[in-house]
Amino acid sequence: MTRSTTDEAAAPQLPSPKERRRLREAKSLSEEQVAAAVGVTRATVRSWETGRTSPRGRKRALYAKLIAPEPEAIATTTPAAAMTAPAPTPEAPTPAPKAPETAPEAVPQTASKAAPESAAESAGESAGESAGDRNTGTDTNTEVRAGAEAVGERRLSPAEAFDELYTRTAPGLVRQAYLLTGRRALARESVERAFQLAWHRWPEVAVDRDPAGWVRAAAYEYAMSPWHRLRRAHRHPDAPPTEPGKRALFDALLDLPPAYRRTLLLYDGVGLDLPETAAETEASTPAAAGRLMTARAAVAEQLPELASAATPAEQSALLHDRLGGLARAEHVPVPRPARAVRTGSEDRARLWTRAAVAGVALLIAVTGLTLHTAPTHYEPPISPAERVGGVPPRGGPQKLTAQDLKLQKTLREQLAHGPERLVPQLR
Repeated sequence: MTRSTTDEAAAPQLPSPKERRRLREAKSLSEEQVAAAVGVTRATVRSWETGRTSPRGRKRALYAKLIAPEPEAIATTTPAAAMTAPAPTPEAPTPAPKAPETAPEAVPQTASKAAPESAAESAGESAGESAGDRNTGTDTNTEVRAGAEAVGERRLSPAEAFDELYTRTAPGLVRQAYLLTGRRALARESVERAFQLAWHRWPEVAVDRDPAGWVRAAAYEYAMSPWHRLRRAHRHPDAPPTEPGKRALFDALLDLPPAYRRTLLLYDGVGLDLPETAAETEASTPAAAGRLMTARAAVAEQLPELASAATPAEQSALLHDRLGGLARAEHVPVPRPARAVRTGSEDRARLWTRAAVAGVALLIAVTGLTLHTAPTHYEPPISPAERVGGVPPRGGPQKLTAQDLKLQKTLREQLAHGPERLVPQLR
């Protein structure tokens, strides 16, 4: 049943998803407390604070009243101060919920994890999320909206917003792509192509709920394309690390099927929860859990310390550390500056546009030439002469011979002597 326009207008206005979380933590309220007060689950509150869904009806009114700031706080807080307020301290990780019945007890927990954004971020790079936003993976990216970001009282241009997103996420994505492919040059190329595509579709990416996730998915898709096997430069992976432990992990990763490798990297390396990992890999949550368990079992055969971990949470933390160490140990190339990537995207779009215009012009020219030179009417072809045998003789008078023709000529030229009635009349 749809709500009326009057109900929509009467519904209380809610702040942005990131501001909702800030207001809740400013009141020292946990997600469980808010969920119990409103009558929903903790996952629903997290969904409200990440922008995936919004409360409606009575729950919207209760939620708005619960997180509403104090009157004195409203008077002393300006819009600019609210935008530039420091990120809240992340709350302690909560116990993992019970695993679903469709998978064994070793299925990883679906609760959000307090791990860093990627394995490469342990070296100091950020993959687009601050430490206070690891539980959701999207809060810091909500500032990139409609091609501009609010920074204090100044709004960034689309190019500046793109450059900030690129500077914040590109180094970490290159390391993730290297763990995914085992090829340094391909990892850098994948990230740059993904950002070129993002700049080409910036109006769509800027309003996306998770711009960094959009670019990450594009980079992963390009890096895992099977067509790279036909390129000589990317036909074989790079040389593995010399350290035995890192070499074993490197070989174990590359031995996994691409879908399993990607699931393991997203969950244990990037730090996404299980539903987000399933959504990004375009699989159901039970299927993603099965892939994750299979991948962990395969890697555990090469890493005895992983097999000795008591719980899946310990395995995840250990894998996160090992993946981060592997990414930091290798000399992954640094991506080009953001301006060069934007210029490359524009040049590429301009090149394809010119090629399309040239193709259309060539097609028009060929069509015109064809119309000019084509015949205007149909001319049936003449069959070539051919000797035919076995045909019966023609009926009727026979063809005159040479002697008959001579006699005929003589009769026509000489006068006949005799009665006129006997003169032959030859015609």
